[in-house]
Amino acid sequence: MKHLLKLLDCSTEEIIGLLDLADQLKYEKKHNISHRHLEGKSLGMIFQKSSTRTRVSFETGMYQLGGQALFLSNRDLQIGRGEPVQDTARVLSRYLDGIMIRTYEQKEVEDLANYGTIPIINGLTDFCHPCQVLADLMTIREKFAVLEGIKMCYIGDGNNMANSLIVGGLKTGMKVSVATPEGYRPHADVMAFAEGNPDFFITDDPMKAAENADVVITDTWASMGMEAEKEVRMKAFKGYQVNDELLAAAKLGCMVQHCLPAYRGQEITTKVFEAHADEIFEEAENRLHAQKAVMVTLMGNQDA
Repeated sequence: MKHLLKLLDCSTEEIIGLLDLADQLKYEKKHNISHRHLEGKSLGMIFQKSSTRTRVSFETGMYQLGGQALFLSNRDLQIGRGEPVQDTARVLSRYLDGIMIRTYEQKEVEDLANYGTIPIINGLTDFCHPCQVLADLMTIREKFAVLEGIKMCYIGDGNNMANSLIVGGLKTGMKVSVATPEGYRPHADVMAFAEGNPDFFITDDPMKAAENADVVITDTWASMGMEAEKEVRMKAFKGYQVNDELLAAAKLGCMVQHCLPAYRGQEITTKVFEAHADEIFEEAENRLHAQKAVMVTLMGNQDA
């Protein structure tokens, strides 16, 4: 495994290996066991989209692993003034041991990997969000002890989260059901990947998708960069809210996840969010541990 660009590139064994290492690193952190696997190493963090969890978890994770993280906003880099991404990749490869990028186009992440000589980590693109979904899978496995056979239901926009959840869920043996409005389906590449898999089900009926679900997941209806579409989306996603009525169709005591930020009263009710807040913020914490596992796997000396 040279990069983490998208979960479509990863094998089942690679995903499970990352989750196992994340569990180990989380255990060591909670028991104050030092794991400075990236001593003296540097991670460049390129941000073309704003962030709370991504920046803080990667920066803190590098510190805990003994390395350093450099925050590089679009305003700080020549790439923001038109320098070709291939030149940026080749320059930064001579300074850094790895790059995490949070941006819009998936092509930019792929180009960094093609032209650079160091590991590239996708911190989010409009196409996928692999680090978040690794944290989600980690959190789900903590609750159920397994992933295989667990039914995961996603309600809402067929966005980067939906794309990565479908791929990550199916690759780890989960049953995945998705409810999106007709015009907001997941990416065609993801639908092609899932096509014909008996463990995949997609519908425009949230109640059908939620039937007997062990885990219900949602995300904001208007992701970053879609603010102009907000009013149209509010109408399109009416009825796609995670609320008591929807959870009644799922299994009793089902888990609820949200990648945050959450807009209470829109994609999820305040009541449901607060009832499942412990699970949701455990999911947020697990970004730190999952991303540390990614960094150790890609940038470390394979000693973990």
